[in-house]
Amino acid sequence: MGKFYEFFAGGGMARMGLGPEWSCLFANDFDFKKGLTYQANFGAAELKVDDIRKVTAGDLPGVADLVWGSFPCQDLSLAGVGAGLKGERSGTFYPFWDVIAALRADGRAPKMVALENVCGTLTSHGGKDFEAICRTFAKAGYRCGALVINADLFLPQSRPRLFVIGVRADVAIDPALLSPEPLEPFHTRGLCRAVASLPAALRNKMLWWNLPTPSHRLRTFADEIEDNPLSVAWHTPAETQALLAKMSPVNKAKVTSAQRAGRRMVGGVYNRTRLNERGVKVQRAEVRFDDVSGCLRTPAGGSSRQTILVIDGKKIRSRLISARETARLMGLPDDYKLPKNYNEAYHLTGDGVAVHVVRHLAQHIFEPLLGEAVQAREVA
Repeated sequence: MGKFYEFFAGGGMARMGLGPEWSCLFANDFDFKKGLTYQANFGAAELKVDDIRKVTAGDLPGVADLVWGSFPCQDLSLAGVGAGLKGERSGTFYPFWDVIAALRADGRAPKMVALENVCGTLTSHGGKDFEAICRTFAKAGYRCGALVINADLFLPQSRPRLFVIGVRADVAIDPALLSPEPLEPFHTRGLCRAVASLPAALRNKMLWWNLPTPSHRLRTFADEIEDNPLSVAWHTPAETQALLAKMSPVNKAKVTSAQRAGRRMVGGVYNRTRLNERGVKVQRAEVRFDDVSGCLRTPAGGSSRQTILVIDGKKIRSRLISARETARLMGLPDDYKLPKNYNEAYHLTGDGVAVHVVRHLAQHIFEPLLGEAVQAREVA
């Protein structure tokens, strides 16, 4: 179908989403441990484990139709320190684009460039970071459009992410792939505000991708939970009671309601620092029972690991979410090889892109664009 380079590849979740009909020519990540997982699942032939600042056009074989980049989000995340694109981690956007520029200079500019990051990108530095990304695309001769896609449309995990997709100016775009104005649910109010805040000359070049809404998701959070996890142990009754004791009255009411549901209920729990009724900071355990997991986050992102509550009537059990469960929530199949170390597995999945989201983009944007490009070449 197409050829691609995968940057900030992690465990290869973008590759999983694109699917076997896409051919990976090159993959890069700076994290040695993630590289081992990538190799365990896909082999080592295409992977270069190194700082992206050391990647040159000469390292990249062939001509890619698509370049995918899930550049680090720590400096753009609401949980991060707010350094934005000038931060040490998220600042790797510019070395990434240096590679794109080198490919252009070599006559190998990809037809499509896709970026994925947190939605905080839209507001980072008062919108200036989002503007810088859009301007970079435009200066390089790419028309681009942005989408906010929550993985909960496909998987039982709340994981909204920003996707910016650019298309080389000479690549034909089927009018059916575009909308004259923003459309829900992928063009959120936050995204529309960010685009509206762009300078007029740049704003007028932006595209509104016309992406179909997927069919209704059938699986719930409870469907992904293991009865006998290998990577974590169930809490003792005393530990579960200690967790419940940290809940506010409203969160305890959620537990009571779940006990009355008449079916197994699974809730995701995160510890938060809140002010109590006396205005004193206390640690609270906050739970959600909406059949969706909270967003998987890595400890480096400033958030704790997720605990789950499993409720069957009066029976309440708790434990950390397992490594395999985090993989399922990212859309990875059960035969995907995870790191044996729990924290490494959690970090890998929490840093990744949801597989089903990538597949939806591939099916409804990348592959139609590639088809148009092939057809245009054949006509010519």
